[in-house]
Amino acid sequence: MGPITRRSLVTGATAMAALAPLPLRAASPTQPQVGRYRGMREEGVMAFKGIRYGRASRFARAVAEPFIGEAVDATRFGPVCPQRGMADAPQSEDCLFLNVWTPEAHPRASRAVMVYFHGGAYANGSVTDPLTHGGRLAANGDVVVVSVNHRLGPLGYAWLKPLDPRFADSGNLGQLDLILALQWVRDHIAAFGGDPARVMVFGQSGGGAKIATLMAMPAAKGLFHAAATMSGQQVQASGPIHALARTRALMQRLDVSDVESLRTLPIARLVEALDATDPIMGGSVYFGPVLDMTNLPRHPFWPDAAPQSLGVPMILGNVRDETRAFLDPRGPKLAGLSWDNLPARIAAEVKIDLDPQWVVAQYRAQAPAWSAEQVYYAATTAGRSWPGQVIEADARAAAGAEHTWVYQLDRPSPRDPLRGAAHTDDIPYVFGTLDARGSYSGTDAAARKLSATMMAAFAGLARSGRPCGVGRGLPDWAPYRLPQRATMVFDDAPHMADDPRGWQRRIWATAPYVQPGS
Repeated sequence: MGPITRRSLVTGATAMAALAPLPLRAASPTQPQVGRYRGMREEGVMAFKGIRYGRASRFARAVAEPFIGEAVDATRFGPVCPQRGMADAPQSEDCLFLNVWTPEAHPRASRAVMVYFHGGAYANGSVTDPLTHGGRLAANGDVVVVSVNHRLGPLGYAWLKPLDPRFADSGNLGQLDLILALQWVRDHIAAFGGDPARVMVFGQSGGGAKIATLMAMPAAKGLFHAAATMSGQQVQASGPIHALARTRALMQRLDVSDVESLRTLPIARLVEALDATDPIMGGSVYFGPVLDMTNLPRHPFWPDAAPQSLGVPMILGNVRDETRAFLDPRGPKLAGLSWDNLPARIAAEVKIDLDPQWVVAQYRAQAPAWSAEQVYYAATTAGRSWPGQVIEADARAAAGAEHTWVYQLDRPSPRDPLRGAAHTDDIPYVFGTLDARGSYSGTDAAARKLSATMMAAFAGLARSGRPCGVGRGLPDWAPYRLPQRATMVFDDAPHMADDPRGWQRRIWATAPYVQPGS
């Protein structure tokens, strides 16, 4: 957990004040205990960190960790899955640990449970990020919050079955880890004050994609009762032919010819080899869920929404300026940007095959006052980061799913005006971690009010199966139906809008979308 600045909580009788994000508090010297786990007190709630939920050897399906035995210190996060760019956290293949924050560790409490899956695509990330610390959400949302680490990259998703039938589950081990964690929640969360009949999964970016994939996995059915995805979707999984080509590219980069050699390599070499070129997409090799016809017998949202997912109440959201987080306005990709080179710059970043000259002409006709830079970010967001969410929401609406709600975050960062409302910027609002390292939200009164509103909405979905927040700064949130496409716009004054970026949606809908990594 990184440093978070202390700030005061304005108290009062209103519901808004009661829901405002709380400051960090130091751990109490008295350790709460649940079964074998000795936790700590922080944020006004009980925290239990580094709880093992499973064990696994390399490329093998994990097995559950028994909920018995000697006392265990649960005051530190467990190690994260080995990856590049995570120097500030211990890493280990033995990474199947979860964390629990609870207002009251007693079965009679029976609070709704919110289980968070981290982002980072399927190759990076962890739940040690201070943005996703669960204490404030547990305290202000009056829910039990759980966060989960799992296997990533080739450890979680390399497709090895065609090379060695002993590893039939290998292409979806990361997903099976999450299912194992949800089974742990089902079996043990009551002891921590949670209600196993009211479990909501939520995740941002890759975490949302993992949730979309779980919604098509038979083994996940019934383990969660509501879902929310934040700038993350998985329309299609990787096909087995492409997945095998990616595994072979990794093995070639490592100069190994069989799975047994891959199993015994030092983990550092396996991580370093992720710079192998992806033979399908180019760039670094991709590993993600595989259409193995057993654990994942169909694509999550193609050609339609997986039937098992339709009864699960769901929030889908994104932010207005997604790609400003990836394509730095100060970086080389915008150097020398002009109307002349704008089509080529857009074509290099989007995933939909359209004539870029035509795309730019459409944007200039619809938004004549926009600069080349504004068109660049709007088009790359709409052609790269947004289409999957539109497809998923439309697929649910077309199938008659009544309990679907869509949002977009429009509030720009007050800390960095060039950033706008960029990828990851909804995380601190939902977790209440406005002053955490990595947050761009600011800590002013407007930010605290919006955070309280979004926490109430998400916690409401966990408690009742619908986002609640009326009277806490949120207007009535209409379900998403066709053709209206009702959308909650989160800004200083949240409001409903029908199809708020409809003209952009229509531009990009003129060509088929192919899920990156499929």
